[in-house]
This record gives sequence, C-alpha cells and structure tokens, in this order.
Amino acid sequence: MIHSPKRELKRFLDEDVGNGDITSKLLQKKRIRAKIITREETVVAGTKFAKYIFSLKKCRTQILKKDGSVSKVNQTILEINGNARDVLTCERTVLNLLSRMCGIATQTNNLKKQIKSAGSKSKVFATRKTAPGLRFFDKEAVKIGGGEKHRMTLNEMIMIKDNHLAVGKSIEDILEKAKKTGGKIEIEVESQKDAILCAKLGADIIMLDNFSPDRIKKTIKKLTELRLRNKVILEASGRINSKNIARYARTNVDMISVGNVTNSVDGIDLSLEIS
Repeated sequence: MIHSPKRELKRFLDEDVGNGDITSKLLQKKRIRAKIITREETVVAGTKFAKYIFSLKKCRTQILKKDGSVSKVNQTILEINGNARDVLTCERTVLNLLSRMCGIATQTNNLKKQIKSAGSKSKVFATRKTAPGLRFFDKEAVKIGGGEKHRMTLNEMIMIKDNHLAVGKSIEDILEKAKKTGGKIEIEVESQKDAILCAKLGADIIMLDNFSPDRIKKTIKKLTELRLRNKVILEASGRINSKNIARYARTNVDMISVGNVTNSVDGIDLSLEIS
C-alpha cells in the first residue's frame, strides 16, 4: 500500500516536468487566476489531490465542488491562483489525475445506481486490475463513487485463485493451510460443487467466477438448503459490466466485482482556463 500519497503526487509532477518546463519559462512572471471546468457531467473525485499538486508550486486552490458531488456540464470545480509559469507547469498532471479519478467515480456511481434500481443490496467492488502506480488513487475514486475497495495489496487477505489451485495439491489442502494463518480467506470456484465444498471447509468468501446469474441463483438456493448460505459471503466476478450488472444484482449476491471501472477508464473531459 502507498504509505504517502503526497510523495506519489510529487513523483507524478516530477515525472511530467523532467528537467524543467522550458515552455512556461518563456512567460513573464505574472500572477493569474485559472479554473478547472467539467465538459461533461461527472461525479467529482480527486480535488484534494489536485490541490496538493498545485501547492507544490505554491499555487493557492479553492475547491468549489467537493469529492462525491455531481458537477454538471461547464461547471467550475476548482479555482487556482498563482504564478502563470507554475499554474501551467501543474496543468497536465492535475488534469490527467482528475480526469481518471472522475471517470472511475462516475462509472462506479452509475453501477451503484443500477444495483439500487434492481432492488438489491449487493455492493460493487473494485479489483486489483488497476494501472501500476495508480492503485491508491483508482481505489479512492471507486470509494468516492459509492463502491468498495476490496483488497489493496496481496498481504491484506488470502485469496486463492485458479492458478493457486492448479499448483496446489487440492482445495482441501490449500484451505487447511490457509486456515492456520488465522486470517480471512477468499477462494475462487468454477462450479456449484466446489462452492459447497469450500463453504463446508470454512472459507469466508467464495468467488463465483464467470457464473451466469442463473447459476448464481441455483448455487445460492443449494447453499441455503444446506444451511450454509449465512456462513459465507458470495462474490460474483467475471465479465460483469453496466449492461448486465442489474441481472447479477437481482441474485442478491453479496459482492459484485467489476474490473473495467479501473482497467478500462473513460476519463472525464476537463479543461483549465485562465480567467
């Protein structure tokens, strides 16, 4: 996990600046006011990080739209006051991060709304399918959009997936070893039979990988009949998106993992304008 988001934000800016912003140095030293405007409706996310990036160049920033609020087309979400050279040096780093985080938050919020419309209490979760170096910010955006972060790093909990099972001796053997750690255990299954076995063996979370909504319903029914349903958390995962999430939500599975909110981000169109 990132121990210092501020250190990462400084790294982002340093990466963009390189040995210096040779274009902005051509400008006279002049204080300006600027604003960041949304060109499409969005759930706002990342404003405090944008503010910090500008502060690295001693620019003052006022947040007009807080994270989690909805900004309509052409609304101003940030106002910046600072030296023209410094504002423009920070411009692209800020816009790139804000665009990505707003996109993730907006996509997540749309999925959450569909789940609610389906009359379900399922929750949408992020996965580890994030851009390297951006996981903290990607997952933060999911949370701002109304989703859940799930596992941030490999050390947070045991998650036994298909390739672990391919290398291990058996489901029984690997679960027995996992239980000795005393931590929470999640395991991925590809059949109703294995879901029942894992529930009996004491797994905390069972990931129903690439199950159709109908298969999930049948598995839940069987687990209920065996009085195992209340002993486990069930997660639906695999090819779930905005087109089919409502059908998964209606199964009343506990968790719905959606990888494309972080690995296929539709960034929000934002612009910085000098006023």
